[in-house]
Amino acid sequence: MQNNTPFSWEYFKEAPLVGIIRGLDMETILWIAQIYREAGLSTLEVTMNTPDAAMIISTLRKEFPELNIGAGTVCSPSDLQIALEAGSQFIVTPILDEEVIKNCVAQNIPIFPGAFTPTEIYKAWSLGASAVKVFPATQLGPQYIKDILGPLNNIKLMPTGGVSKDNIKSFFQAGAYGAGLGGSLFNKTLIGNGDYEGLKNHFKSFKKELEGLLPE
Repeated sequence: MQNNTPFSWEYFKEAPLVGIIRGLDMETILWIAQIYREAGLSTLEVTMNTPDAAMIISTLRKEFPELNIGAGTVCSPSDLQIALEAGSQFIVTPILDEEVIKNCVAQNIPIFPGAFTPTEIYKAWSLGASAVKVFPATQLGPQYIKDILGPLNNIKLMPTGGVSKDNIKSFFQAGAYGAGLGGSLFNKTLIGNGDYEGLKNHFKSFKKELEGLLPE
């Protein structure tokens, strides 16, 4: 059954961006997913506070088996259960919940838990995080990623919040392993206008920013 397909690290590493979808309707999300795939991006997160999130995740899994589809804003074990039953291939949290992390590790589900301070980041990593979502990265920027990786150079960091086309290159140059992007990636004007080619070119421009910065 298609829903048993695991998360593809190979696809993720080709374009290590997690597109965060929040509060959009099913029809719009399916339209976005088609363009996302065509633009060469592979990993989409639907936040659990999006209406009908479980149904959207389940539908995306069926319609786009070649994408990594996961759940975000997972704040509790009950959120996690709903997300996994819907077929989520990976889990993202805005906070550090030990039970959620341990549960994902036990089931071999990639988990990107949210953390902010060096202590939280180290704890998330030591619990078995696949990468640690540094959230919110808005105020501290790329320098914070570089500073954290000074002493904690083995930890994979995924800044989220405030990552844009203007600074994404700087985050990866500072050592980011991946990045989570919401509003800057899912341009409201292009989506509102139904601009298929415009949105595809917009997605491609983010991937282009990473050329030469990713490990071979």
